[in-house]
Amino acid sequence: MVEHRLPRLLLVSAALLTLAACSSEPERELSFAGPEDGAYVNAEQLDDLAVEVIASWDDPAQAQGEPDIDDLRVLLDDEDRSHEAELDDTRLRWSAGDLPDGEHTVRIASQPTAPEDEDAEDEDVETEDSGDDEPEVLETFTFTVDTTPPQLELTSPEGAVVAGEPLTVAGTTEPDATVTVQDEEVPVDEEGAFEVELDQAPDGELEIEAVDRAGNSTGDGMQLVTVPSRVEADEIRTVHVSFCAWRSPSLRDPIIELIEDGTITALQLDLKDEGGHVGFRTDNEFAALTGADSPDCQYDLDEAVAQLHGLEVPVVGRIVAFADPVLAAWAWENEERDMVVQTEGGEKYVGAYNGFSNLANDEVLDYNIAIAEEAAAAGVDHILWDYIRKPDGSGARFPGLDDGDPEDAIVEFTRMADERLAPYGIEHGASVYGVSADRPSEVAQDIPRMSEYLDYVAPMIYPSHWAAGEYGVENPLQQPYDMVEATLEKWFEATDGSRARVLPWLEDSNYPVSLGYSNRQEYVEEQIRATYDAGIDEWMLWDSSVNYTTAAMTRVVDEEG
Repeated sequence: MVEHRLPRLLLVSAALLTLAACSSEPERELSFAGPEDGAYVNAEQLDDLAVEVIASWDDPAQAQGEPDIDDLRVLLDDEDRSHEAELDDTRLRWSAGDLPDGEHTVRIASQPTAPEDEDAEDEDVETEDSGDDEPEVLETFTFTVDTTPPQLELTSPEGAVVAGEPLTVAGTTEPDATVTVQDEEVPVDEEGAFEVELDQAPDGELEIEAVDRAGNSTGDGMQLVTVPSRVEADEIRTVHVSFCAWRSPSLRDPIIELIEDGTITALQLDLKDEGGHVGFRTDNEFAALTGADSPDCQYDLDEAVAQLHGLEVPVVGRIVAFADPVLAAWAWENEERDMVVQTEGGEKYVGAYNGFSNLANDEVLDYNIAIAEEAAAAGVDHILWDYIRKPDGSGARFPGLDDGDPEDAIVEFTRMADERLAPYGIEHGASVYGVSADRPSEVAQDIPRMSEYLDYVAPMIYPSHWAAGEYGVENPLQQPYDMVEATLEKWFEATDGSRARVLPWLEDSNYPVSLGYSNRQEYVEEQIRATYDAGIDEWMLWDSSVNYTTAAMTRVVDEEG
């Protein structure tokens, strides 16, 4: 760290002044001590700041009595503060005490004393000299009090840094501050900007400090999050991939081909699924306790990230949060029932699910966010939340949610997740119901409020899921283009002016064909084309069996250039 010299607050040297009482008497000398002219004083130094005057005779052998300094005045910023000074026979000391930030001037002055008028018989008689003459300034001390630490704002690094790669450290502070990074002084320009490139990121903590000319400091250390690699994409076009699909060459290889030919630009890989299982080999202790860490087809996340980053595509890690049969079963059996959504009669809520964890329980929230943090540390580039909602249907009760609505708890979850993922510098979004754009209470997804804490919302706007007449579309199944177009208009309205962009889930499965749509490829093409025409160059395709209509994707992407 850089050493900073403190101002010498009691520098005795000032001036020796001679005041002659008369030509026949010994002369009195005054010496002054105080802060250096123009000194900057911080809070710690202010406690010790003082001005001192010492009186003595120039020839002690001739002295008759002690020198008198009672006639001296202490003026702080032209205000008489003499009453605050400590006096003895030969010494005056004034301590600054608590002063506001800014420039201050202390003057030591000799105040003439009014002569006594022996003829004055009462207080109403004025003397010729009332003692109101201007004081004679003997010494002046000017200094600036600055107790405010300098501003220090980093513009780089933002989020996690990549291990082993050069690291740019940049930011702004006060123009007169001294900045050190890893114990090396860094130049600061006239506007307070600084920048330095390190050969590689330090392990753990980045030491950075800004110290202003008063000695106030800001910084000390910034904890770095280091990841093995990182990939970004301007536009996310991806498909859903489950644990087992990633482990299956017959399902994985066609998706790798879509990556290699540029049809998709990212890969959505499940981290925690609808069964409540964590699909990668996790270190999460709660997942081990509940049995969530031992699903079939478990994969090595580090290897998956390395392979996909080697193909230059980001990894979108999907986490199913509250639809969690594993956690619900464990919590119910182990008397941790507040972690589970219940019926109004206090029974385990089932509805259409095998178990739903409680969106208002802090341990449940922490568990899901901890999974996301572990994945982010492994290099996953996005977290995509799913099932951050209440179960659809009626009769659900959420222990602990005494005040407020489920919508409030979901918004709070997005806020907590946003805060805890911020050090990793990654995006996070949420898969949400298509109706939530204008019906927030249906599954407790208040989109405008959630969008303040999310980078994108991913509405599931599958045409086969809409009833006839929704948003003016007579037959949504047979009009996939019209349904997607109409739904996206509602989503633009719901997210207008917010942080989150709209990145829709589209449908690529046999379900629409089973309902009567004649051609799966055409169905997919119509959805993608409507998305592009709405001004969105991003989309995600869903098929639970991970068997996609690659010709549909390739054709529309090629058309769009």
